[in-house]
Amino acid sequence: MPAMPPLEILVADDEPVSQRVVRAMLEGAGFTVRVVTNGREALNLLSSDHAPPLALLDWMMPGLDGPEVIRRLRESQQATEPYLILLTSRADTSDIVAGLKAGANDYVTKPAHEDELLARVSVGARVAELQRALADRVRHLEEALKKVKQLQGLLPICSYCKAIRNDQNYWQRVESYLHEQSGVQFSHSYCPSCYERHVKPQLDALEGVVPRPRSTP
Repeated sequence: MPAMPPLEILVADDEPVSQRVVRAMLEGAGFTVRVVTNGREALNLLSSDHAPPLALLDWMMPGLDGPEVIRRLRESQQATEPYLILLTSRADTSDIVAGLKAGANDYVTKPAHEDELLARVSVGARVAELQRALADRVRHLEEALKKVKQLQGLLPICSYCKAIRNDQNYWQRVESYLHEQSGVQFSHSYCPSCYERHVKPQLDALEGVVPRPRSTP
């Protein structure tokens, strides 16, 4: 199995020193880091199709502050929500509660201590990886469901040989078509009616051709 690419993390912080310190900590731990300097840029990036799965958002930023970015992201009800950590110098319990109520998954007080920051980011990274794996599983299930729905619709089938016409306008045996569409495997046998009509006459004919062993006196 190929190795997973390094997790990408967004850092949104308008303070140059704090920005550089946090970036150095994350890159030192093996993460890929993208940096923006205001809340509007952070919101646009996290709302895009290629949004990083985890973000560190400063509480106070130009344009939109961290909690407002988080509120708008949560209201948008994305299919896969990013894991959002607030960076804040506000250590008061009421401020932390307000950030969490806005939709933040976690918070880190500034100035950030490396051990604490990486521990909280590691938790978020595990959650993001689980979300990504779950999204992949859902996509595979949806693809399988589409194939099942195809089988439930009308199929062009030959009235004589029972071959089925596929989407490329080629004719296939029934078992080949079903195996290709759903992966089902076939074990061939005979129904009672076909046994009496086809198989038994052939066996009786063979018994008439093959001489029976003589009985010993």
